[in-house]
Amino acid sequence: MPRDSLPAKREWVLKRNCSLTPRQTLRAYLLLLALSLTVGTTFALHGAPLVLCFTALEMGAVTAAWLYYSRHALDHERIVLLPDALVIESVCGARRASVRLDPERTRVLLPAFPSELVTLEARGQSVHIGATLPAWRRAGFARELDAALHGVLPGWG
Repeated sequence: MPRDSLPAKREWVLKRNCSLTPRQTLRAYLLLLALSLTVGTTFALHGAPLVLCFTALEMGAVTAAWLYYSRHALDHERIVLLPDALVIESVCGARRASVRLDPERTRVLLPAFPSELVTLEARGQSVHIGATLPAWRRAGFARELDAALHGVLPGWG
């Protein structure tokens, strides 16, 4: 199918699959802290104050993990294929980046290993995408994007 007769815009949004809402995550975090503090305090009251010290260390580690998770829960990549541009927008924590490539000259390089990212190259510019995709889905996504760039819709003989 020629490129001129394809839809004017194709879009992919690649993001993590978060099974808990932010409110549910906060509730689970607070419940865990309350439970740990209860156990630590109970042992401290029964003559084992060191348990409370280790509880404080555990709560610090859980808090650090929760802050990291919260910062990256909304990480995503948005790839938009327009007739005149391939736009890649990525959000990782507080960092946002946007790149425009020429769709006519963009090559999609499949990952050599499942742990590698998909690479897009155009006019000496290289962009790595697929960080939020599971490793087993990257090659399939790369083939789908390559087919869209070359004007062939998957499943359309």
